[in-house]
Amino acid sequence: MAKVSANYEVVYIIDPAQGEEGIAALVAKFKTLAEQNGSAVEVEEWGNRKLAYPIQFKSEGYYVLMTFTSAPAFPRELDRILRITDGIMRSLIVCKGE
Repeated sequence: MAKVSANYEVVYIIDPAQGEEGIAALVAKFKTLAEQNGSAVEVEEWGNRKLAYPIQFKSEGYYVLMTFTSAPAFPRELDRILRITDGIMRSLIVCKGE
């Protein structure tokens, strides 16, 4: 039987050069997107942290953890959007199960 919905966790790193307003706008954008396509959305902003290795010649990034419940098709779309959004340095989506 196919899964109806599952719990997902996504961590994404925003380029700190976006500024406070740019970072807040990106966090709000992805939270709204998750709320429209899923439920039980929680966002935890970890703030600026040093990266383990430089990404695009930058040594710091703004980390955000978001958890949500959705159908399996939405995380694929979210991953695509994260990859093409300016200001997102890295992202990782993990399925935590049902």
